[in-house]
Amino acid sequence: MNVAVFASGGGSNFQALIDRVASNELHCTLAVCVGNNSSAFAFERAKKHGIPVCHMAPSHFASATAYEEALLAELRRHDTGLIALAGYMKKIPVSVIKAFENRIVNIHPGLLPAFGGKGLYGEKVHQAVLDYGAKISGISIHFVDEEYDHGPIIFQATVPVLDTDDAHALASRVLSLEHASYWRVIEAIAQGRITVKGRKAYGAV
Repeated sequence: MNVAVFASGGGSNFQALIDRVASNELHCTLAVCVGNNSSAFAFERAKKHGIPVCHMAPSHFASATAYEEALLAELRRHDTGLIALAGYMKKIPVSVIKAFENRIVNIHPGLLPAFGGKGLYGEKVHQAVLDYGAKISGISIHFVDEEYDHGPIIFQATVPVLDTDDAHALASRVLSLEHASYWRVIEAIAQGRITVKGRKAYGAV
């Protein structure tokens, strides 16, 4: 399966996928890295490993339709079977979601449906968890639909929230869980072990 990875920043989850492909634990091809930010370090990670990069943002095009058509053409050019979001800060266009129904996955640094939605990303999630006084946090890996952090959940895992945590400390512990888990979900999808019925995803990760 050819996987297109979408990233806007450092791309540490992207690197974790690269490493698992290199160790022959993740059986897919990382076919292209798509990003909206020309300075994203994820692009450097891709270039280092010979993975094509595509810098594409809505501002590059005269209309939203032109952008969406170009993005879909790029995905087709790489024979994309799955899109993996790895810290991608733009909402995926509806036309792309429809073209890749249940073939776009996202990793969220919190336990959905809590602490998700528009504006809740990165350390903002962890600060919200701390402000609420939650005792556990974790990750949610889900298929992407037309709403933020809303699609069918494939996998969740937890970490404790410690009394001594600040947002940075909690983020570090959650990120380690992300790196250990995202590739397993992508491998399960690539091997055909995940199915979706309505709002529910089924299958072993």
